[in-house]
Amino acid sequence: MSAPATHPTGGGLRVPARLARTLVLAAVFACAACGLVYELALVALGSYLVGNSVTQASIVLSVMVFAMGIGSLAAKPLQKHPVVAFAVVEGALALVGGLSVLMLYAAFAWLDVYVPVLVLIAFAVGALIGAEIPLLMTLLQRIRRQDAGSAVADLFAADYVGALVGGLAFPFLLLPHFGHIKGALLVGGVNAVAGIAVVLWLFRGQVARVARAGLWAGMALVLALLGATYALAGRFEESSRQALYDAPIAFDRQTPYQEITITRSLSLAGRPDVRLFLNGDLQFSSVDEYRYHEALVHPALAGPRGRVLILGGGDGLAMREVLKYPDVRSATLVELDPEMLHLARTYPDLVALNHRAFADPRVRLVTADAFSWLRGLREQFDTVIVDMPDPDEVATAKLYSLEFYGLVRRTLAPGARMVVQSGSPYFAPKSFWSIQKTIAAAGFATTPYHVDVPSFGDWGYVLAAPGSSPPALRLDARVTSGLRYLDGSVLAAATVFGKDVRRRDVEINTLDHPRLVGYEDQEWKNA
Repeated sequence: MSAPATHPTGGGLRVPARLARTLVLAAVFACAACGLVYELALVALGSYLVGNSVTQASIVLSVMVFAMGIGSLAAKPLQKHPVVAFAVVEGALALVGGLSVLMLYAAFAWLDVYVPVLVLIAFAVGALIGAEIPLLMTLLQRIRRQDAGSAVADLFAADYVGALVGGLAFPFLLLPHFGHIKGALLVGGVNAVAGIAVVLWLFRGQVARVARAGLWAGMALVLALLGATYALAGRFEESSRQALYDAPIAFDRQTPYQEITITRSLSLAGRPDVRLFLNGDLQFSSVDEYRYHEALVHPALAGPRGRVLILGGGDGLAMREVLKYPDVRSATLVELDPEMLHLARTYPDLVALNHRAFADPRVRLVTADAFSWLRGLREQFDTVIVDMPDPDEVATAKLYSLEFYGLVRRTLAPGARMVVQSGSPYFAPKSFWSIQKTIAAAGFATTPYHVDVPSFGDWGYVLAAPGSSPPALRLDARVTSGLRYLDGSVLAAATVFGKDVRRRDVEINTLDHPRLVGYEDQEWKNA
């Protein structure tokens, strides 16, 4: 026979047992989705703010899993009063999880104590998530007794499906449409309603009137705090982001791939300084970007250049230099983020800097991951320019790997050349020489060189060509007069490295062993 509609001990369930179990399992589903969103938000924020996504994920996940075990043990004595305990746990989780991203952002922007705060928040969220399962199991058994195996199966089925939904909702819905801070606050509200309201309504007869009123008031307070914070989140985001940059922020947008920030300031002489940042890392300053892009593009284009391929460079500045050659017949640019291409074509400061390069009929734009795109490529090019962000996390380190340069080599026509922006040989010499060594291991002869870019400092590149003869570092005389910085004497000096930055004993970078991430993290942390 099925269980009666009320609790066997007369505890005040006023709905059929089957419906009661369904509602509790729905709460399990919602709480699991919220819990996974908190985890992913902490991992993603760390990778945006400090880079090295593997390290951030390892810290967050290991601390949270450990804390979940502690929370499960701590919930043992709470099972005597599971309804009240679960409501309190969910209220605390909604508040801590919902405010977690905001607190971390504040710790990074103003207090410079990011990692300790990350560990503390990850532990608190993990402990509260861990306390959920024993309490929910007790509530399910209060509705209708069943053997432990069946109860666990039902509970974890709802939990895992909820985790799936939360895992998909974060990158495809919450992050692109609400951002880190507002997304976490929104999930905190859902967590409070699903975790507290359902249980309090369902088991209202098992809680004393005063306690029940207190719990409802507590849930209302949690929702009010989250709602008020959500309303003020825009101002907080503006203030905290501004604290990270010296100049006023003119544009800021979170895309599915990265955070794009543009700052704009005026010098005392009235000269504007427009700067582009991706995930907080400076990509160029309008004051001296011509030095970087002239040094990147023109030595490579001194050879064959009818068909040019640019990997990265979505701002259009490298393309501007390529189009100075009338004998360039086609120029293909591959950029991952479509928003970056849109800005390069429409944002006034970028359009002025890149001279509307993407409007040239010779230009073809491709929105794709460069690694995947190269794997399916059947074309060949005379020059390949690799203008990627620094390899400070695994996602970008693969674009500096042995396998990546092997894919590039397949695309090179006879006599073709490749150039790679390779970071700072002064601030990050191990990274620089690891890139050079990796390119050489892929079957290229290399010519490393470096120039001074005031916004970056000493900055390096590797010019490469298949075979055993290092490519000559030179310029085409037809464009030299039109350059602002580069000439033959600058290039002659560019191949000379001081004793303190000459070749290091380093390992190559591969997909299996992304050693560049470690080099970058160690060197730039000490720079």
